[in-house]
Amino acid sequence: MTQAPTFAVIPGVQVHEAIAGREEQVTRMVEAAYRLHGEGLTVNPDSYFLRFPDRPSDRIIALPASVKGDIGVHGMKWISSFPGNVAAGLPRASAVLILNDAETGYPFACLESSIISAARTAASAALAAAVLADRRGDRPRRVGFVGVGLIARYIHTYLAGNGFAFDELGVHDLSPDHAAGFKGYLDRTERGTVTIHETAESLIRSSDLVVFATVAGEPHVTDPDWFGHAPLVLHVSLRDLSPEIILSAWNAVDDVEHCLKANTSPHLAEQKTGNRDFVAGTLYDVLTGTIDPPADQAVVFSPFGLGVLDLAVARYVYDRVAASGALSTVPGFFHELKRYG
Repeated sequence: MTQAPTFAVIPGVQVHEAIAGREEQVTRMVEAAYRLHGEGLTVNPDSYFLRFPDRPSDRIIALPASVKGDIGVHGMKWISSFPGNVAAGLPRASAVLILNDAETGYPFACLESSIISAARTAASAALAAAVLADRRGDRPRRVGFVGVGLIARYIHTYLAGNGFAFDELGVHDLSPDHAAGFKGYLDRTERGTVTIHETAESLIRSSDLVVFATVAGEPHVTDPDWFGHAPLVLHVSLRDLSPEIILSAWNAVDDVEHCLKANTSPHLAEQKTGNRDFVAGTLYDVLTGTIDPPADQAVVFSPFGLGVLDLAVARYVYDRVAASGALSTVPGFFHELKRYG
């Protein structure tokens, strides 16, 4: 008789313990997922958005996905974005993730996933920064963060975990309090000089690596001249840059079909030109050496965020918790297991 399936719940504290201080290992899991995706060994449908007519700024998103290879799992992340939470002292995003067995389809774990989501986003950004910078021949020593919430903190942690060291660090946020808070965090963790910039222009012009991690719904940075010094740009929040900046830069994305929709900056550039010629390729293409970024032009990486990355990190977390013997299963979660009672 087949063993009855089990169902585990992994809370945020266990997720954090499983990945904290293991930024390089998590980045390698994300890289593996990107490679499997590029090789056609994943299924990553469009994300599904639940929106509310009376609360247009709020949304909950479903990201179903499947990954073969060593990850070997199906699943879905269910993540909400309620920007009003920030004023109430809560993070904007909250999430859970379900893992399904690849053979039976039975869900076998539910994980708190805001940490997983932040980690996979940061690992993706750090991986892109490392690969693109190394291909250009030099790692940036001056970094600037536009938007300084949880994602910016995770990206900084993952950049450090992947060997980046900075002499100068810039901070810009519409909220002076948030900018000051992030500066305090950087002062505690970095040896470089940390500066709060009053304008995005000042920060961008003084940074060789620019990280956009805002909640912007439409472009607010519009002048290509700000990028004349050919920085590397991690356009994580996707909607900060005008089409003119995108069209003046060398562009890589995580997945062309996913990224060029929903009025992202690359999507706006496509609408403006009627083509996708401005996209050089994907991060997988960079990883495999199919394309190389130029040293004398701004390089922009725009990651839409793939559900397969969440599954890769979630599987890593599940395996670590299970191996530690601390996996908490729910007795009798699946009750009706006999066909005829």
